[in-house]
Amino acid sequence: MSDTEKPTTPEAAAKPATGFADVDLTKYKTAADIAHQVTKKLIELCVEGAKVLDLCLEGDKLIEQGTGAVYNKNVKGVKVPKGIAFPTSISVNNTVAHFSPLASDPAADQVLAKDDVVKIQLGAHIDGFAAISAETIVVGASVDSPVTGRRAEVLKAAYVAAEAAMRTVKVGNKNWAVTEVVTRAAAQFDCKPVEGMLSCQQSQNVIDGKKRIILNPSEGQKRDFETATFAENEVYGIDILISSGEDGKARLEESRTTIFQRDPVVTYQLKAKNSRAVFSEVQKKAGSFPFNIRTLEDEKRARMGLQEAVQHSLVKPYEVIFTPANTFVAAFHFTIALLPGGPTLITHPPIWYKPEIVKTEKDVQDEELKALLARNLRENRKSKKKAAKAAGGEEAKEE
Repeated sequence: MSDTEKPTTPEAAAKPATGFADVDLTKYKTAADIAHQVTKKLIELCVEGAKVLDLCLEGDKLIEQGTGAVYNKNVKGVKVPKGIAFPTSISVNNTVAHFSPLASDPAADQVLAKDDVVKIQLGAHIDGFAAISAETIVVGASVDSPVTGRRAEVLKAAYVAAEAAMRTVKVGNKNWAVTEVVTRAAAQFDCKPVEGMLSCQQSQNVIDGKKRIILNPSEGQKRDFETATFAENEVYGIDILISSGEDGKARLEESRTTIFQRDPVVTYQLKAKNSRAVFSEVQKKAGSFPFNIRTLEDEKRARMGLQEAVQHSLVKPYEVIFTPANTFVAAFHFTIALLPGGPTLITHPPIWYKPEIVKTEKDVQDEELKALLARNLRENRKSKKKAAKAAGGEEAKEE
């Protein structure tokens, strides 16, 4: 996720073919810039004593401000929709993801402590083109006070797994190749991917498309999960979640789900008047993107109204799950486009992660993995032609 591999402007990327317009790429990248700036600010605020709820509220506010400052000219008399593509969640230590409490929740008083492993996830969208990102930091760590032990190992495992995954999401490759390379990367640090976590294809107004990647699947998931092949002009949101635990298994605990998403495919006529009113509000405010209950007019009424919608799969919950106590989970989430000129990272490289802050004696020993990590995200076409020419020359000599 080096800066040299991320085009600084849409023009720096290869010209997209029909089916992926320059204007779409610009919107993706504008959303990514906003997500980057918000994450940067939240990292500064993630200090000892900071309240998780306050951080979530600040993140969402900053996303709304950032998206509110761009694309304000109506197109053919229609406003460009924009805003939160994924509500800010701050998940600590063995909390896997999606933790974003309400003020009324028992967990609303949670504060950050020194050495907490903190995962920041959020997303912005412009006209339905979403850039979602996540990264992990350790509270109070610095060059003078680096991260060590299992915290460092799980962090480096997640970072290496993300680097390997983005080089494996290539046109022609299959989703199982990503599953396998993430498992291999985590194993270099005696870690495991969190079981059953999904990454999905994206398109306009869709962040959970049909083509998917699964991490650390169970036997049943291996048998039933659909194989998919990556193709040109596709976009993916890749979610890398690595646990320091023995098996990567996670479970539900006492924590209230606050993030939900409407399923645009499922249809059902809600019976209760309150359910219909809440569902209508969800459609108006969030569209097809995930939302936090706190954004709805009445939290108590919303929670009651969503029950029927969830039961009939009109709305799906982003449940808060946990790995065992005394384990840590590290995460990186990036959005990547498979353009004709090669893969292009839409979101920005991690802000906080640096080798001089994350210190561990463990490193990648797998030679194939080392070779993969040494490659540029996008192959240089001149070098490729040169290599092919050289290979052709060798064949001619042999003849």
